[in-house]
Amino acid sequence: MLAEGTEKRVVERAKNGDRTAIRQIYDCYSGYLAATCSRFLPDPTDQRDVLQDSFVKIFTSLDKFDFKGEGSLKAWMRQVTVNEALKLLRKRKRSPFVKLELDVPDDDVGLEEEPDVGDVPRQVIQGFVQDLPEGYRTVLNLYVFEEKSHREISRLLGISESTSASQLHRARQILARKIKEYKEKTVIKR
Repeated sequence: MLAEGTEKRVVERAKNGDRTAIRQIYDCYSGYLAATCSRFLPDPTDQRDVLQDSFVKIFTSLDKFDFKGEGSLKAWMRQVTVNEALKLLRKRKRSPFVKLELDVPDDDVGLEEEPDVGDVPRQVIQGFVQDLPEGYRTVLNLYVFEEKSHREISRLLGISESTSASQLHRARQILARKIKEYKEKTVIKR
């Protein structure tokens, strides 16, 4: 994150072609945007491609960015990156939302309550999310991390609201089961 009070100045300098300011923005936000890419795309090559495309779009569209206070640049850049990730997923011309995975029965234990993830390392949870089928992972990320409603998700992905809701439900089922299994294995090892 840029130091407080400098974001607007750095953006203005970058808009005027100042390479140092452009580099400063890249250095400051590339890790954050790479993590954003990895939430949607498990393949490292896809992540790198989307990150590169995102920065190209960010720096060529910087003149359209409207500063709305500290943090607005980060939020705008994240939205550009999410849009680029979704664009790649749509470009593949296959619908990951049609086929429901049958590996999680509806009566799975503990599905109605959120699992306690306090003992589970963040990297483990991220791995579980990355291992989700594409449709589940995409809807989960949009709903949880991007705070989109099912209506917004349906518009972004070209699916119905009920499909969005069912994909989220299934993603949560799978994650709850994997977290439960992880915790059981961890307890056994102790």
